[in-house]
Amino acid sequence: METPYGNDVFKEGVRSFEFNKRNFVDGLKLLKGIKEDSIPVVFFDPQYRGVLDKLSYGNEGKRQTGRSQLEQMDDQTIKKFMKEINRTLMETGHLFLWIDKFHLCQGIAPWIRNTDLSIVDMIVWDKERMGMGYRTRKQSEYLLILQKPPLRAKEIWKTRNIRDVWSEKIENKLHPHQKPVNLQKALITAVTNEGDVVLDPAAGSFSVMESAIETNRLFLGCDLQDIREKKE
Repeated sequence: METPYGNDVFKEGVRSFEFNKRNFVDGLKLLKGIKEDSIPVVFFDPQYRGVLDKLSYGNEGKRQTGRSQLEQMDDQTIKKFMKEINRTLMETGHLFLWIDKFHLCQGIAPWIRNTDLSIVDMIVWDKERMGMGYRTRKQSEYLLILQKPPLRAKEIWKTRNIRDVWSEKIENKLHPHQKPVNLQKALITAVTNEGDVVLDPAAGSFSVMESAIETNRLFLGCDLQDIREKKE
C-alpha cells in the first residue's frame, strides 16, 4: 500500500500539525485527526508507572524524580491510544510498543483485546547501565513489535541485521523515558521507505523525531509537555 504524504494523512477539516517539529498537545487529539489506514509505523511509549508502583516506590529519589513527575496514563487511557493507533495503521503496519518488566510479566492482552494488532516479535534493550531494584537491578527495557493484518514479514520487514538483544547506552539523558536513537533508526529503516510518515503520539524526548529525520522520513508526533521547560 502506498503511504500518504504530508497533509494527506489528516482527516478533512482537521488542522495540520507540523511535521518534523515538537507539537505539544494530547496525543489522542492528534490520533483522532488522522485518517484511517494511513500510517505505516507508530512508536508508543506509554507514561505508566508499572515497576515503580509494583515495587511501592513512592518517593523515588533523585534518579527517578523526573519520571515520577510526568503525567501518568492509566489502563483506560492506554486502551484509547491503542484503539486509535490500530485505526490509523495501514495494513501490515507496525506498532513498536515500549514496556517495562512488570508489563512484560503481566501481559498487555487487555490493551489490544479490541484491536486487530498481534504481537509478532520482541527486542530486549540492554541500556548498559544498572538501575533500581530490590532484588535484581534493572538494566533492560522491552520493545514489543505488533503488526496489523495481514501478518507477514517478507517484503515488509526489509532488513535482517537487527538482533533481539540490542545494546545501546544513552550518554546524555535529557528525558526520563529517553529511548535509543540507533535502535529506532534501524527499526524505521526496516519497515518504511524514505518519505514515509513515522508517528509517535507520546513523544517524550522526541528521540523518534531525531531518528525519523536522520533516516529521511517525516516525523509526526506530540507530547503533553515540553520537558525542557522543567529543566530551566
